[in-house]
Amino acid sequence: AATSQKPQSMIDSLVDYYSNYNSNVHRGVHTLSVEATDAYEIARQKIADFINAPSPANIVFVRNTTEAINLVAHTWAAANVKAGDRIVITEMEHHSNLVPWQHVARINGAELKLMAMDSGYELDTSDLDELLTPATKLVALTHMSNVLGTITPVAEIVAAAHRVGALALIDAAQSVPHLPVDVQAIDCDFMAFSGHKMLGPTGIGVLYAKEEVLEQMDPFLRGGEMVLEVTYEDASWNEVPLKFEAG
Repeated sequence: AATSQKPQSMIDSLVDYYSNYNSNVHRGVHTLSVEATDAYEIARQKIADFINAPSPANIVFVRNTTEAINLVAHTWAAANVKAGDRIVITEMEHHSNLVPWQHVARINGAELKLMAMDSGYELDTSDLDELLTPATKLVALTHMSNVLGTITPVAEIVAAAHRVGALALIDAAQSVPHLPVDVQAIDCDFMAFSGHKMLGPTGIGVLYAKEEVLEQMDPFLRGGEMVLEVTYEDASWNEVPLKFEAG
Protein backbone atom coordinates (compact mmCIF):
# COMPACT_ATOMS: atom_id res chain seq x y z
CA ALA A 1 0.00 0.00 0.00
CA ALA A 2 2.88 2.40 0.71
CA THR A 3 5.03 1.92 -2.40
CA SER A 4 6.10 -0.72 -4.88
CA GLN A 5 9.57 -2.03 -5.54
CA LYS A 6 11.07 -1.11 -8.90
CA PRO A 7 11.66 -3.51 -11.80
CA GLN A 8 15.04 -3.41 -13.54
CA SER A 9 13.40 -2.31 -16.80
CA MET A 10 12.18 0.90 -15.15
CA ILE A 11 15.58 1.57 -13.58
CA ASP A 12 17.27 0.95 -16.95
CA SER A 13 14.92 3.45 -18.62
CA LEU A 14 15.91 6.16 -16.16
CA VAL A 15 19.61 5.39 -16.60
CA ASP A 16 19.17 5.50 -20.40
CA TYR A 17 17.51 8.92 -20.19
CA TYR A 18 20.12 10.45 -17.89
CA SER A 19 22.97 8.86 -19.86
CA ASN A 20 21.87 9.48 -23.44
CA TYR A 21 19.18 12.13 -23.94
CA ASN A 22 18.88 14.15 -20.72
CA SER A 23 17.18 17.42 -21.69
CA ASN A 24 14.24 19.68 -20.86
CA VAL A 25 10.98 18.61 -22.52
CA HIS A 26 9.00 21.06 -24.67
CA ARG A 27 11.72 23.68 -24.19
CA GLY A 28 14.14 23.23 -27.10
CA VAL A 29 14.46 22.29 -30.77
CA HIS A 30 17.80 20.48 -30.52
CA THR A 31 18.04 16.70 -30.92
CA LEU A 32 18.16 15.77 -27.23
CA SER A 33 15.19 17.96 -26.35
CA VAL A 34 13.11 16.52 -29.19
CA GLU A 35 14.00 12.97 -28.13
CA ALA A 36 13.15 13.67 -24.49
CA THR A 37 9.88 15.38 -25.46
CA ASP A 38 8.88 12.45 -27.66
CA ALA A 39 9.53 9.98 -24.83
CA TYR A 40 7.61 12.18 -22.38
CA GLU A 41 4.57 12.38 -24.65
CA ILE A 42 4.71 8.66 -25.48
CA ALA A 43 4.51 8.03 -21.72
CA ARG A 44 1.48 10.34 -21.51
CA GLN A 45 -0.23 8.38 -24.31
CA LYS A 46 0.54 5.06 -22.60
CA ILE A 47 -1.02 6.28 -19.37
CA ALA A 48 -4.09 7.52 -21.25
CA ASP A 49 -4.44 4.11 -22.86
CA PHE A 50 -3.89 2.32 -19.54
CA ILE A 51 -6.90 3.99 -17.90
CA ASN A 52 -8.88 4.34 -21.17
CA ALA A 53 -8.79 8.14 -21.18
CA PRO A 54 -10.27 9.65 -24.36
CA SER A 55 -7.06 11.56 -25.11
CA PRO A 56 -3.55 12.23 -23.77
CA ALA A 57 -4.80 15.79 -23.23
CA ASN A 58 -6.70 14.40 -20.23
CA ILE A 59 -3.43 13.44 -18.50
CA VAL A 60 -1.65 16.04 -16.36
CA PHE A 61 1.72 15.07 -14.90
CA VAL A 62 2.17 16.04 -11.24
CA ARG A 63 4.50 14.90 -8.44
CA ASN A 64 2.11 12.47 -6.75
CA THR A 65 -1.52 11.75 -5.87
CA THR A 66 -1.47 14.39 -3.13
CA GLU A 67 -0.45 17.13 -5.54
CA ALA A 68 -3.11 16.03 -8.04
CA ILE A 69 -5.83 16.37 -5.38
CA ASN A 70 -4.45 19.71 -4.23
CA LEU A 71 -4.39 20.94 -7.82
CA VAL A 72 -8.14 20.35 -8.04
CA ALA A 73 -8.71 21.89 -4.61
CA HIS A 74 -6.76 25.07 -5.35
CA THR A 75 -8.12 25.59 -8.85
CA TRP A 76 -11.52 24.09 -9.66
CA ALA A 77 -12.82 23.91 -6.08
CA ALA A 78 -11.50 27.33 -5.09
CA ALA A 79 -13.43 28.86 -7.99
CA ASN A 80 -16.59 26.76 -7.87
CA VAL A 81 -17.30 25.87 -4.24
CA LYS A 82 -19.06 28.75 -2.49
CA ALA A 83 -20.47 29.50 0.95
CA GLY A 84 -23.29 27.10 1.75
CA ASP A 85 -22.14 24.52 -0.78
CA ARG A 86 -21.26 20.96 0.19
CA ILE A 87 -18.26 18.67 -0.39
CA VAL A 88 -18.82 14.97 0.31
CA ILE A 89 -15.99 12.53 1.11
CA THR A 90 -15.89 9.23 3.03
CA GLU A 91 -14.70 8.13 6.47
CA MET A 92 -12.05 5.89 4.90
CA GLU A 93 -10.12 8.60 3.07
CA HIS A 94 -6.35 8.98 3.25
CA HIS A 95 -5.64 12.41 4.73
CA SER A 96 -4.46 13.56 1.29
CA ASN A 97 -8.11 13.35 0.27
CA LEU A 98 -9.34 14.95 3.48
CA VAL A 99 -7.09 17.89 4.42
CA PRO A 100 -7.39 19.75 1.06
CA TRP A 101 -11.19 19.64 1.33
CA GLN A 102 -11.10 20.78 4.94
CA HIS A 103 -9.12 23.78 3.69
CA VAL A 104 -11.54 24.56 0.84
CA ALA A 105 -14.54 24.25 3.16
CA ARG A 106 -12.95 26.52 5.77
CA ILE A 107 -11.80 29.20 3.32
CA ASN A 108 -14.94 29.22 1.15
CA GLY A 109 -17.51 28.68 3.90
CA ALA A 110 -18.67 25.32 2.55
CA GLU A 111 -19.83 22.23 4.43
CA LEU A 112 -17.75 19.03 4.49
CA LYS A 113 -19.83 15.87 4.95
CA LEU A 114 -18.59 12.31 5.44
CA MET A 115 -20.07 9.12 4.01
CA ALA A 116 -19.96 6.45 6.73
CA MET A 117 -18.72 2.87 6.72
CA ASP A 118 -20.81 -0.09 7.83
CA SER A 119 -19.74 -2.76 10.36
CA GLY A 120 -17.94 -4.70 7.62
CA TYR A 121 -15.83 -1.66 6.66
CA GLU A 122 -17.68 -1.26 3.38
CA LEU A 123 -19.06 2.08 2.28
CA ASP A 124 -22.60 2.66 3.56
CA THR A 125 -24.51 4.16 0.64
CA SER A 126 -27.95 3.92 2.29
CA ASP A 127 -28.11 7.67 2.96
CA LEU A 128 -26.58 8.73 -0.36
CA ASP A 129 -29.69 10.65 -1.39
CA GLU A 130 -29.55 12.68 1.83
CA LEU A 131 -25.84 13.43 1.45
CA LEU A 132 -26.00 14.37 -2.21
CA THR A 133 -28.21 17.42 -2.49
CA PRO A 134 -28.30 20.27 -5.03
CA ALA A 135 -25.88 22.06 -2.70
CA THR A 136 -23.26 19.35 -3.31
CA LYS A 137 -20.55 20.56 -5.68
CA LEU A 138 -17.96 17.80 -5.32
CA VAL A 139 -17.79 14.18 -4.22
CA ALA A 140 -14.23 12.97 -3.54
CA LEU A 141 -13.62 9.36 -2.56
CA THR A 142 -11.07 6.60 -2.65
CA HIS A 143 -11.46 3.75 -5.11
CA MET A 144 -9.56 1.36 -2.84
CA SER A 145 -8.64 2.10 0.78
CA ASN A 146 -4.91 1.95 1.56
CA VAL A 147 -5.76 0.82 5.13
CA LEU A 148 -8.75 -1.47 4.70
CA GLY A 149 -8.40 -2.70 1.14
CA THR A 150 -12.09 -1.85 0.70
CA ILE A 151 -13.12 -1.31 -2.92
CA THR A 152 -15.81 1.33 -3.22
CA PRO A 153 -18.64 1.40 -5.81
CA VAL A 154 -17.22 4.44 -7.57
CA ALA A 155 -19.33 4.26 -10.75
CA GLU A 156 -22.54 4.20 -8.71
CA ILE A 157 -21.46 7.16 -6.58
CA VAL A 158 -20.20 9.16 -9.56
CA ALA A 159 -23.56 8.68 -11.28
CA ALA A 160 -25.37 9.82 -8.12
CA ALA A 161 -23.10 12.89 -7.90
CA HIS A 162 -23.82 13.81 -11.50
CA ARG A 163 -27.56 13.53 -10.93
CA VAL A 164 -27.37 16.47 -8.51
CA GLY A 165 -24.94 18.44 -10.69
CA ALA A 166 -21.81 17.66 -8.65
CA LEU A 167 -18.41 16.68 -9.99
CA ALA A 168 -16.59 13.57 -8.78
CA LEU A 169 -12.94 13.00 -7.92
CA ILE A 170 -11.50 9.50 -7.44
CA ASP A 171 -8.36 8.82 -5.39
CA ALA A 172 -7.09 5.85 -7.39
CA ALA A 173 -3.62 5.59 -5.86
CA GLN A 174 -4.32 2.01 -4.76
CA SER A 175 -6.71 0.87 -7.48
CA VAL A 176 -4.89 1.79 -10.69
CA PRO A 177 -1.92 -0.49 -9.83
CA HIS A 178 -4.16 -3.45 -8.88
CA LEU A 179 -7.44 -3.27 -10.82
CA PRO A 180 -8.50 -2.63 -14.41
CA VAL A 181 -9.55 1.03 -14.30
CA ASP A 182 -11.63 2.63 -17.06
CA VAL A 183 -12.21 6.34 -16.48
CA GLN A 184 -14.83 6.52 -19.22
CA ALA A 185 -16.84 3.67 -17.70
CA ILE A 186 -16.56 5.24 -14.23
CA ASP A 187 -17.31 8.66 -15.78
CA CYS A 188 -15.37 10.51 -13.06
CA ASP A 189 -14.41 14.12 -13.65
CA PHE A 190 -11.04 13.75 -11.91
CA MET A 191 -8.82 10.82 -11.00
CA ALA A 192 -5.51 10.94 -9.13
CA PHE A 193 -2.75 8.33 -8.79
CA SER A 194 1.01 8.00 -8.26
CA GLY A 195 3.78 6.34 -10.25
CA HIS A 196 5.67 5.07 -7.23
CA LYS A 197 2.84 2.72 -6.23
CA MET A 198 2.75 1.08 -9.67
CA LEU A 199 6.38 0.15 -10.39
CA GLY A 200 7.29 3.65 -11.54
CA PRO A 201 9.74 6.19 -10.13
CA THR A 202 9.15 8.32 -7.06
CA GLY A 203 8.21 11.91 -7.81
CA ILE A 204 5.72 11.42 -10.64
CA GLY A 205 1.95 11.23 -10.52
CA VAL A 206 -1.10 11.77 -12.68
CA LEU A 207 -4.21 13.86 -12.59
CA TYR A 208 -6.78 12.65 -15.09
CA ALA A 209 -9.54 15.15 -15.79
CA LYS A 210 -12.17 15.63 -18.42
CA GLU A 211 -10.80 18.00 -21.02
CA GLU A 212 -13.69 20.45 -20.83
CA VAL A 213 -13.14 20.74 -17.07
CA LEU A 214 -9.40 21.36 -17.51
CA GLU A 215 -10.13 24.07 -20.07
CA GLN A 216 -12.21 25.96 -17.48
CA MET A 217 -9.62 25.70 -14.70
CA ASP A 218 -6.93 28.25 -13.88
CA PRO A 219 -3.33 27.05 -13.53
CA PHE A 220 -2.19 25.80 -10.14
CA LEU A 221 1.48 26.78 -10.49
CA ARG A 222 2.85 29.41 -12.86
CA GLY A 223 6.10 29.63 -14.78
CA GLY A 224 8.25 27.52 -17.08
CA GLU A 225 6.59 25.13 -19.48
CA MET A 226 3.04 26.25 -18.75
CA VAL A 227 3.66 29.75 -20.20
CA LEU A 228 2.72 30.43 -23.82
CA GLU A 229 3.69 34.10 -24.05
CA VAL A 230 4.91 36.51 -21.39
CA THR A 231 5.61 40.22 -21.15
CA TYR A 232 6.48 42.38 -18.18
CA GLU A 233 2.78 43.21 -17.84
CA ASP A 234 0.99 39.94 -18.51
CA ALA A 235 1.22 36.29 -19.56
CA SER A 236 -0.86 33.70 -21.37
CA TRP A 237 -0.98 29.97 -20.74
CA ASN A 238 -0.10 26.93 -22.80
CA GLU A 239 -2.75 24.52 -24.05
CA VAL A 240 -4.16 21.71 -21.90
CA PRO A 241 -2.55 19.70 -20.33
CA LEU A 242 0.71 21.70 -20.48
CA LYS A 243 -1.10 24.60 -18.77
CA PHE A 244 -0.82 22.63 -15.52
CA GLU A 245 2.81 21.44 -15.86
CA ALA A 246 4.87 24.35 -14.54
CA GLY A 247 8.65 24.32 -14.34
